Amino acid sequence: MTLLSNPYRRRWLGWGVLVTAFFLVSLHRSSTAVLSEELMRSFETTGTTLGLLHSSFFYLYAAFQVPAGLLTDRYGARAIAAGGTALMSVGALAFGLAPTYALAFAGRVLVGLGASVLFVAALRFCANWFRPDEFGTMTGATFSVGILGGLAATTPLAIAISRLGWRQSMIGLGLLGLAAAIGIVLFSHDSPADAGLPPVENVPDRPDVTDAATLKRYVSDAVREPETWLLGIMLFFMTGIGITIFGLWGIPYLVQTHDISVTAASVYLLVGNVGGMIGPTLFGWVSDRSGNRTGLIVFSTVVFGLTWGIFAAFGVVPLLLVGAIFLVSRVLRGGVPLAFAVIKERHPEGASGTVIGLINTMGWIGAAVFPVVLGAALDAYWTGETVNGTRVYTEFGYRVAFAIAAASGLIAAACAVVLHVRTRAERPLETGADADRPTS
Repeated sequence: MTLLSNPYRRRWLGWGVLVTAFFLVSLHRSSTAVLSEELMRSFETTGTTLGLLHSSFFYLYAAFQVPAGLLTDRYGARAIAAGGTALMSVGALAFGLAPTYALAFAGRVLVGLGASVLFVAALRFCANWFRPDEFGTMTGATFSVGILGGLAATTPLAIAISRLGWRQSMIGLGLLGLAAAIGIVLFSHDSPADAGLPPVENVPDRPDVTDAATLKRYVSDAVREPETWLLGIMLFFMTGIGITIFGLWGIPYLVQTHDISVTAASVYLLVGNVGGMIGPTLFGWVSDRSGNRTGLIVFSTVVFGLTWGIFAAFGVVPLLLVGAIFLVSRVLRGGVPLAFAVIKERHPEGASGTVIGLINTMGWIGAAVFPVVLGAALDAYWTGETVNGTRVYTEFGYRVAFAIAAASGLIAAACAVVLHVRTRAERPLETGADADRPTS
C-alpha cells in the first residue's frame, strides 16, 4: 500500500496538513510580542491600544468557536478548515499591507475569524481517524504543533523581521497559508470512507456530518452540564493569561527589566515554547495509558499559578532562572489540553466538534480580555518615557501584571479541583473499541 492508499499512513498526511495551518494560527496569535515595538512605531500606540490590536485577533476567534464546532460537525472538517485557512491568510496579507491602525486592526480581526475553525477541525479529524485511546495523545500532539507556531513567533520571527521587515514577513505568512489551504482540500478528508479507503481498526463508527436538530440537542446538553462550565472557566484564565504573556508582554518585560534586545528576549520565550511542545504530548500519552485526565489537569493548573507568582513576588528574575522557569513550567503545564479530551468523552461521538468549540470559546474570550487588562495595569505605571517610540513601564507595573496572572491561575486551579472531585468516581479510560464511557 502507498502513502495515499493506506489509511494508517494517510491519516498522518491529512493531520500533518491540518496542523501546518494550525501552526500558522499560533504563529499569528503570538506574533505581537516580537512585533510590539514595530507596531508601536508604525501606528503610534499606547500599551492599551497595542493590547487592543493584539486582542483583536481573538474577538471573532472566540465568538466563532461554537459556530466552528457546529459547522465542522455539520459540514465536515475538510471544507471548514480549508475555508478558514484561506480567510486567515487573506487577513494576514491585509495586515501586512495596512497603512493605518484601523486597517491593521481589521486585518487582524480577519486573521482571527479564519483561524477560529482550525483547532476544532483538527480534533474532529483526529476523532474520525484515530482510536479513542489515541485521542489524548493526538490532542497533545496537535497542541504541541501549535506551541511550535508560538516558538516560531519568537526568535525566528524576530530574525525574519530584522532582515525582511515586519510587513514583508506578514505577507510571506499569508502566502504560505494559502498553500496550506490547498493541501487541506487535497489530503485532509473527513474520514477514511470519504477518502475511498478502508476503515481504521477500532475507530468507532460516527457520521461524517450531523443534522442540525441533533446538534441543537448536543449544545443544550453540554450547556446544562456543570463540567462544561468548570472546564470553560478554567480555560478562560489559563488561555487568556498564557497567550497575553507569551504572545504580547513577555518580551517587553524582559527588554525593559533586563535591558536586552528584542531578539535576545525572544530566545527565552523560545525556550519556554520548547517546553510547551514537550508537555502536551507527554501528558496526553501518560493520560491515554493511565486513564487519568483531571488529576493531571489539576497538577498543571497549580504549576501555572505558581509560575507567575514567582515573577509577581520578585519582579526582576535572573535571566538564567527565567529560561529555566519558562522551560520546566511549560512542560509541567502540559496537562491543560486534556480538557478537550475530557469534554469529548462526556458526549456522543457526533458532538465532538461542537462541545470542544464550546469550552474553547471561553478560553479565547480570556485571550481577548486579558491583553487589555494587563495593558491597562502597565499603563497605570508608565514612567512617561518612551524609547524609539515604545513606552517604558516600571518593574512594579510588571509585578502587578504578574500578580493578576497568579490570581487567575489560582481560580483556574480551583475549577480543576472541583472538576476532579466531581469526576473521580467515573471509570478510568478504556482502550480501543471498548472506550464507551466518560473518564476523569
